[in-house]
Amino acid sequence: MDTMRERFISVTSRLLDEDPRLALVLAEISMDGFLPAQQRHPDRVVNVGIREQLLVGVGGGLALTGLRPVLHTFASFLVERPFEQIKLDFGHQGTGGVLVSASASYDWPSGGFTHMAPGDVALMDTLEGWTVHVPGHPDEAEALLRHACAAGDDKVYVRLSQQSNAEPRPVEGLRFQTVREGAGGVVLAVGPLLDNVLAATEGLGLTVLYAPTVRPFDDAALREAARSAGTGDVVLVEPYLTGTSTAAANDALADVPHRVLGLGVGRAELRRYGTIDEHTAAHGLDPRSLRERVTAFLHPPTRR
Repeated sequence: MDTMRERFISVTSRLLDEDPRLALVLAEISMDGFLPAQQRHPDRVVNVGIREQLLVGVGGGLALTGLRPVLHTFASFLVERPFEQIKLDFGHQGTGGVLVSASASYDWPSGGFTHMAPGDVALMDTLEGWTVHVPGHPDEAEALLRHACAAGDDKVYVRLSQQSNAEPRPVEGLRFQTVREGAGGVVLAVGPLLDNVLAATEGLGLTVLYAPTVRPFDDAALREAARSAGTGDVVLVEPYLTGTSTAAANDALADVPHRVLGLGVGRAELRRYGTIDEHTAAHGLDPRSLRERVTAFLHPPTRR
């Protein structure tokens, strides 16, 4: 199976052939994969070199001319380093575009902390009007990319990961999907952590929701799941900074008694490179750790 990043290259290359309004801006990362597309469309495939602030500035400028820009590099260089340019060149200028990241929270451990961006979605939350997609499989990434590129002048962030669920789920608009129904609690799994959540909650009789799109937050789906489960106890399992969506979940359930536990990537820097699986376990996001944490929250031991 190809990776999300490989699918991004193939799909975007085809979309550049199909849509004369589409433009691609790169900062060296993935440039080799886009060389054929650049040869076919030298005026709409731009490589600015290792200049991430310029990457965003050029994208904003292309949007002002009426093009639909797609901007791509690692998440740490796409969201964190040029954050001021995103805020100004898209938000303040009132333009739209598609930001497509790679490497996500810790997908390239040997790259070290400079190439990790667990806080990217939390940063995007400080800006108005951004749709945020977190696909859990390359097929979902393709569907969400196609939707984003054709979405008029909207502002869209597509967060690609090296991690993937074994099977894709149908992308049904921007809504959360019910994967498993149960009582006693709701677990919301985001993107590539769905398989871990399903394994962790097997046999616990809990409702499991799946979110390949996290912004806008699907308030109605969470409220309905909590009503059907008969409880306001909710666990969020996100592949980025712990607690990123806790406020959104609290707001969605503001009119009913509830408790929310946010699970995700911890704030402490893990200074050993390790592997993706080792980082997942260290942050408590592997199936065994998730089962322990979910059970402790939903079924705490009785005090005597």
